[in-house]
Amino acid sequence: MSLKNFLILMTLIAVVSDYLLHPFYPQFFEARFGVTNPEYVGYYFAAICFMVMIAFPFWAYISKKVTELNILIYTQGIAGILALLCYTTTSYTNFWVISLVMILFKGSYLLVYPYILKIITQKEHANTIGLLSVVVHMGGILGAVIGGLTVDLIDASYIFLIMAAGDFIQMGMSIYLLSSKRYDTKKIVETKSTLDAKDKIIPKGFILKIGLVTMILYFSDFIIRPFFSLYWESISQYNSKLISGSIYAIPGFVALIALWVNTKRISKTKYQGIIPALFLGVIGLILQGLPFGAIVILGRIVYGWAIFQGLVRFDVLLFEFSSPDRYAVDYSKVHFFQNLGILLASFSVGILVDANGVQTPFTVAFGGFFITLGVYYFLFHKTIFRTRVKQLAKT
Repeated sequence: MSLKNFLILMTLIAVVSDYLLHPFYPQFFEARFGVTNPEYVGYYFAAICFMVMIAFPFWAYISKKVTELNILIYTQGIAGILALLCYTTTSYTNFWVISLVMILFKGSYLLVYPYILKIITQKEHANTIGLLSVVVHMGGILGAVIGGLTVDLIDASYIFLIMAAGDFIQMGMSIYLLSSKRYDTKKIVETKSTLDAKDKIIPKGFILKIGLVTMILYFSDFIIRPFFSLYWESISQYNSKLISGSIYAIPGFVALIALWVNTKRISKTKYQGIIPALFLGVIGLILQGLPFGAIVILGRIVYGWAIFQGLVRFDVLLFEFSSPDRYAVDYSKVHFFQNLGILLASFSVGILVDANGVQTPFTVAFGGFFITLGVYYFLFHKTIFRTRVKQLAKT
């Protein structure tokens, strides 16, 4: 197994461990602590997002002085211990404190993403970013299914034992990579931007601009997530958490197909197609907001295709205009804005659902996608189009 594939496997394990409880927090808080207020669930999601927001930039800064894998050995080990404490605690307040500190250390696994891109050539970036996006979706699928089975058949608390196992496995894999003579973990592929500085499509401040656009997109995407399983159960005759988790994970299955299709396409500018993807996302949201089981499933399929294509292309856009020595820092900055969008969604989703019902997030997401379209068009698309026209005129 190559170093890249080994790291991708590590990412899959990390994402599965991270997503086990995501679709079921409302049910978990009710069963474990008797908390039924949707606002409290939203506040907890917001707190998680805040911890990730500060965690990744912090670990990205540390990675300038300490290698990524050395960081993971300690952080994932500590996260595993804290997951075991989450399993044992019966106090709602203690759970908040322990689990959030756990998120702080678990967030270091995000360093693997830019690290992978540093050890491959720039030509491989688009397909690798797509593959990593699929890994995240697949992790969401496996996490939702395993979490659903655990909630249905055993007890939600046992999810934290599985989380701890995932963290300790990552720690062990990091130790193996550093101690193995088979892998050269210090090798970095030097790449240059595909365009000269004077011909760059994106002007100065592109990190901030990508951050702002994706902040709105992530807000719109995330606001439909926390209460989706409850929404599905409210319109469906099935009350199984396994089925709820499977419907929640449909975009992950669609992402596999989308990745296969993308590998068959050849495009010099792989970030093209953002606008069609966003329009398709709007259609998917409309379909999901209609309270009919079959239509919701169709909407999840359409939406899954759209959100995969959109997010992959934004990442390609980011790394095309960054450089290997700045991948972790630039990605952490954009990731900060993306998590700010998730944070805002988390704060508002509980209030929206409590006041207007579980269908409301789809309406808000619908508006958010249109705002994303407008902001992207004025900050990026017009500039890209003009530059391409000038380049064609020169040729």
